[in-house]
Amino acid sequence: MGLKRTAMAAALAATAFASAGFTPAGAAAEEPRQGGTITVALNADIRSSDPGIDRDANTDTVMHHITETLVAYRNDLSIGPALSESWTISNDGRTYTFTLREGATFHNGEPVTSAEVKWSWERRFDPALAWPCVPYFDGSAGLEVVAVETPDPRTVVFRLAEPNALFLAQLANIQCNIAVIHPDSLNSDGSWDRPVGTGPFMLKEWRKGQFVLLERFDDYVPLDEPKSGYAGARIAYADQVRFLIVPDTSVAEAALYAGEIDLLPGLSAQRMAEAEKNGATIKTVSGLAWTAILVQTEDPLLSDVRLRRAIAHALDIGQIAAVRTNSLVEANPSAVPQNSAFFGESFLAWPEYDPAKAQALLAEAGYTGEPIRIQTNTRYEGMYQNAIIMQAMLASVGINAQLEVLDWATQLDNYLTGKFQIQSFGYSARLDPSLLYGILIGDKSEDPSVQWEDPEALDLLAQSTQTTDTAERERIFEALHARMAEQIPIYGLYYEPVIDATGPKLKSYEAWPGDKARLWGVWKAE
Repeated sequence: MGLKRTAMAAALAATAFASAGFTPAGAAAEEPRQGGTITVALNADIRSSDPGIDRDANTDTVMHHITETLVAYRNDLSIGPALSESWTISNDGRTYTFTLREGATFHNGEPVTSAEVKWSWERRFDPALAWPCVPYFDGSAGLEVVAVETPDPRTVVFRLAEPNALFLAQLANIQCNIAVIHPDSLNSDGSWDRPVGTGPFMLKEWRKGQFVLLERFDDYVPLDEPKSGYAGARIAYADQVRFLIVPDTSVAEAALYAGEIDLLPGLSAQRMAEAEKNGATIKTVSGLAWTAILVQTEDPLLSDVRLRRAIAHALDIGQIAAVRTNSLVEANPSAVPQNSAFFGESFLAWPEYDPAKAQALLAEAGYTGEPIRIQTNTRYEGMYQNAIIMQAMLASVGINAQLEVLDWATQLDNYLTGKFQIQSFGYSARLDPSLLYGILIGDKSEDPSVQWEDPEALDLLAQSTQTTDTAERERIFEALHARMAEQIPIYGLYYEPVIDATGPKLKSYEAWPGDKARLWGVWKAE
C-alpha cells in the first residue's frame, strides 16, 4: 500500500520554536468572539491580486487569506492538509492522489472540484503569465509533473516523471502560492479580474496605495485538524480584515499605540521595549527569512572573485546581526537556518572578518577606487540600515561604496532583472533549504534573479530533492555551502527573528516561522 497522510492523522508534533506570549492549547480563558474588524499595518501595497504571479511578501500575506493550496506548512514545518483533506503516495513515489476537503466551496458559491484544481494548475504554465515557479515543476530543477488527472470530482492525481522529495513542499511553497481558484477569477476576455478563492476571507475592496479589505466567507467549511501554520482549520471570526498601507514605521507604531491598528508585523528588534512600554504585546519566534547582500557576478568589477572575497573579509556579519536584531539571533552566511534540522557548525564557515586581508585582495585584484553602488530602499528598515552599515565597513578598507536609494518597487524590479551591482535584500521564509537554494542557483540568461551560476551547485541542488534521507541531504547542503563560501555569489547575514506587535484587543494571535500574519483563528475583543 502507498503511504497515507490524513487530516485526522497523529497529533501534531510540538513546535521547535519558542514563542513569546504563546498560550498552550486548552489554556485560553476566553471564548472566541465573532465580529468586528481587525486592522493590520502593511509597509507597502500588494503588487497584484493574482496569487503567486506578481508577488512579494506583503502580497503573499494577503492572498493566503483569500486562497488555499492543496497542502500547507504547519507550525513545525511538516506538511499538513489544507484544500485537500488527505493524500496517498504510490509505492514508487511517482503518483500522488489527493482527496479534496469535503464541503469546500468557492467564494462564488460553486463547489470545489478536481476540474478547477486542474484548470488552476494548467493556467499557471501559460507563458504569458511568466509564473516564476514554472522551473520548479517542469523538470528544469529536477522535479517534473507529467500529468494531472481528475478521476472524479473530489480526487486529483499528480504524476511525476521521477520520485522527488520536494513535491509536497513545493505544492505548499508560500511564495509560489499554488492556489486553487475558480475560472470566474478571469474576465470574459481571459484577463485577470479578482481572486475567487476558497479561503476563509474574500476580497471585498482593494484601494491601491491605501488598503486591502477582506470580509469573512460565511460558507467556509474548515478541516477537523486544528489550525497550524497555513494548514488545518482556518476559521475566521472577524467580519473583516483591513490591511492598511502605512509606509512610515513611526506612524504605524503610533497607530498601534493609539488603538487604530491591531497588528504591526515585522517590528524592529530595537523597538520591542518601546512597544511593550506603550501597551503592545510582542509575539516572536525564530524566523526563516534570510537577510542577505546580493552581488551581481556578471558585473565587470564583481565578476572577479578576489574582489567579492575582499568584500566578504570587510563585512563583520556578526556585528551586523547583533546591531540589527538586538542580539536576538546570530549571524548566518548560509542558506540553512540555525533552526533547521540540517544545520550544523559547518554552515557558519565563511571568510572571516579581516580588513587587512580585504585590502590585500583589493590590491591583488587591481581595484583603484571604482564606485560600487549598493541599492536599497527606505520601505524596509532592515535593508536600509544594513546598506548603511555595509557602506561604512567597505569604506573602511578603501572601497568606494555608494548608496543608491530606490523605491521598493524599483528595487524589486531590478532584482528580478539583475540590474544592480550590490543590493541589500531579504528573502521571505522558505521552509526547506532546497527551496532557498532553488531560487539562488540557476542560469542568469534564463532567470536574471538567480545569484549563483555553477553547474556543480545545480547538480547538488537536484540531488537534494531526490532523497528523503536526512543525513544524505545534510551532506549535500554542506557541500553546497562549502562551494558558496569558495565562490561567494552572495553574502548571507542572518535570519530575521519574527517580531509582531499586537494591540490589547487582538486575541489568540501567534507568530510563526513562516513569517506571515494569519488572521484566522484570531478574534477582536470588544
